[in-house]
Amino acid sequence: MEELERYKHLNKYLKEKFGERTLKICIDGGFTCPNRDGSKSFDGCIFCSEKGSGEHIKIANNISQQVKNYFNSYKAERANKFIVYFQNFTNTYDSIENLKAKYNAALIDDRIVGISIATRPDCINEEIVKLLKSYSDKYYVSVELGLQTANEKIGKLINRCYTNIDFTNAVNLLNKYSIDIVTHIMIGLPTESEQDIKDTVDFLNQHNIQGLKIHSCYIVKNTKLEELYNSNLYTPLELDYYLNSCAYVLTHINSNIIIHRVSGDAPKDLLVAPQWNLHKKWIINGLDKLLNERDLWQGMHYNIKIKQES
Repeated sequence: MEELERYKHLNKYLKEKFGERTLKICIDGGFTCPNRDGSKSFDGCIFCSEKGSGEHIKIANNISQQVKNYFNSYKAERANKFIVYFQNFTNTYDSIENLKAKYNAALIDDRIVGISIATRPDCINEEIVKLLKSYSDKYYVSVELGLQTANEKIGKLINRCYTNIDFTNAVNLLNKYSIDIVTHIMIGLPTESEQDIKDTVDFLNQHNIQGLKIHSCYIVKNTKLEELYNSNLYTPLELDYYLNSCAYVLTHINSNIIIHRVSGDAPKDLLVAPQWNLHKKWIINGLDKLLNERDLWQGMHYNIKIKQES
């Protein structure tokens, strides 16, 4: 008997969309960020490392070489179709000419079927979206937007340097051109309460997004968050709390949204705390166990709410 799928998994979605297993190639496009280069701040988000969440990427001389290196490695033997994923920092933060050159530099192999761009809501405008849309005739195009939290006070505390209105405007613009949106949220940010998590889910449900990444707030070296932790001003999450919070998010989020992640990958050499974040199987298996034992599934409370309101 096939086990019930408790939430919509990315792997299954991609297999159904492309007809077979499809993997991501993580790319460092050599971008920076407006709250690192001084246009909004020099400090970056308090949880962000010097590599901008791209610690697992092995840097090559250029973008095309990164793609070639991937296809020359054992990783390319695991699938026949791939999506290039511009991951580090803000991958729409450049001139249109430079953006086009960088994106084109990654699309050099017939096995590539899609392009995914990670960015900030305040670095999306119509000209950029039109550029992204221009790739959709040949490739599947998606944009990953950081939100982290819908609490504006926490947004300022973590120094994200954009607002909820920026997020809404970016979503509306991407919706206008029918580009899929994957939103990032974080559980366990400083001062965050259970109500803040609920409010973030409610905020997301007011937007037309297609994917969601759920991350725990973990501490890496040489960040403002590490300073708070060392000063006893921040206490990292317990695993049980994180799993219960994930279960809340999943059961209350729109049931049509694809869940891309339920855990971030902490770099072993940079992680300060919590140590459980290094054990991805603990997180995924623990969440599966919780959902099965409590008979929970994605959107169960969202769907009830919609019925009550209609």
